[in-house]
Amino acid sequence: MKIVISGGTGQVGSILRRAFQAQGHEVVVLGRQPSSDTRTVLWDGRTLGDWAREIDGAQVVLNLAGRSVNCRYTPDNREQMMRSRIDSTDVVGRAIGGAANPPAVWLQMSTATVYAHRFDAPNDEATGRIGGGEAGAPSSWAFSVEIAKAWEEAQRRANTPRTRKVVLRTAVVLSPDRAGIFDVMLKLTRAGLGGPIAGGDQFVSWIHDEDLARATAFLIEREDLEGAVNLASPHPLPQREFMATLRRAWGTTLALPATRWMVEVGAFLLRTESELVLKSRRVVPTRLLQAKFAFRFPDWDAAAHDLVSRWRARRARD
Repeated sequence: MKIVISGGTGQVGSILRRAFQAQGHEVVVLGRQPSSDTRTVLWDGRTLGDWAREIDGAQVVLNLAGRSVNCRYTPDNREQMMRSRIDSTDVVGRAIGGAANPPAVWLQMSTATVYAHRFDAPNDEATGRIGGGEAGAPSSWAFSVEIAKAWEEAQRRANTPRTRKVVLRTAVVLSPDRAGIFDVMLKLTRAGLGGPIAGGDQFVSWIHDEDLARATAFLIEREDLEGAVNLASPHPLPQREFMATLRRAWGTTLALPATRWMVEVGAFLLRTESELVLKSRRVVPTRLLQAKFAFRFPDWDAAAHDLVSRWRARRARD
């Protein structure tokens, strides 16, 4: 099977690319820079070009392209985050729509951040609240929701009648890769800084890298599934419990807490946004569970121990 991944050089793209290649599939990455380990076709993420030939005849297109949200939300960065997502999705849709032999399925990246900041109940695809303006959330957080909504709308309006569309509302993806989110979390834990943040009541929704790859393959095969699907573990948990479990997996007890103002100062110094750790993302994968997808790592305790073990093994090899 030929799988085309646009924006496939980041953490999520690398996880999926490795998994698909291990299964024997032909993977082509659309990117801005050549890669040494995967066939990469150059594109600018905005305009049709020779790269569109790769989509014609492919079985799967997976669009992950978009500027990282790990930055300060300045006007210029906001514009880049929004435009990079809309433009790349629009042009992928045009390439699929113009293909003589279009792919059977188009998997479009989105984010679990589209859901409301809440503590009272989980958000699923049918009953979850879309965020923006909810009580207890700063007005600045609405921008992340608007990005997600615009991203999904760009795929929805694409004229691709012969291609099934799936939206991947993805939680925090955890893998032992260097400089990934788990790597950062573990660095804080090892330094004794992995304690509760602003009380630690906010929920963390997450997915283990193996389950991310398996769920993506599952959605490719299941021709009856389309629309929004939450890619998240069935068991999100409060940040204080999440980090306590990670400390146990690593084998440490020291955990200095951080107040909200400390997080705001730290985010400013690191040129990022405090929303990434303060928003309560309580998301559950109801559609995957109803479709009988079986998670290998539904619970954080087993996932944390697996990731720590793999992280140590990888560092020992480096």
